[in-house]
Amino acid sequence: MIKGIKFVNIPVRDQARALEFYTRKLGFTIATDQEHGPAGQRWIELRIPGAETMVSLFTPPGHEDRVGTFVPLSLWADDVDGTYETLKARGVEFLAPPKKEPWGTSVILKDSEGNQLHVGSR
Repeated sequence: MIKGIKFVNIPVRDQARALEFYTRKLGFTIATDQEHGPAGQRWIELRIPGAETMVSLFTPPGHEDRVGTFVPLSLWADDVDGTYETLKARGVEFLAPPKKEPWGTSVILKDSEGNQLHVGSR
């Protein structure tokens, strides 16, 4: 039976630039980085420290129009405000400062490819 989510995909145009962003700015670590598919594409899976689910930085041929859009996933942080301040100091772009709601605090960041990712409290 299904046990969980192995990875979620984040579409990227420039894998090297995205790898740099996700490892240096967000602190993810490389689980897999190998050749995959045509034209020098790579299959990249990244670990999120303390999480079982990974992310992949790969865009299947024909899906390039997904790059630079809202990614349908939500990352969580124990301290959204603190995470915002840390990542902002590292040069990460946000759409707006964190917003407090009755259900928790959230913020949307932009990655190196223009993708928008939600970060919220648990």
